Amino acid sequence: MDIQKLKYLIYLIEKERTGSPGEAAVKLGVSERTVYSYIKTLKSELNAPIEFNQTRKTYQYKNRGKFHWEWVKTPIQ
Repeated sequence: MDIQKLKYLIYLIEKERTGSPGEAAVKLGVSERTVYSYIKTLKSELNAPIEFNQTRKTYQYKNRGKFHWEWVKTPIQ
């Protein structure tokens, strides 16, 4: 799994600009099957409330929220 592509997919979902799974695949430079795999991982492993909006033809989050992941240095105790 390419973390940079997964992060870009998360960004596209946040902006509601993924397009269809096929369009998202082109944007990410992966296969449509890989897009489905990334979405499944986000939903099952990271509990992301993702849905596909048929009207707008894009993935979106059902609820407000945001992924926040980065290394944060903590003080030595």
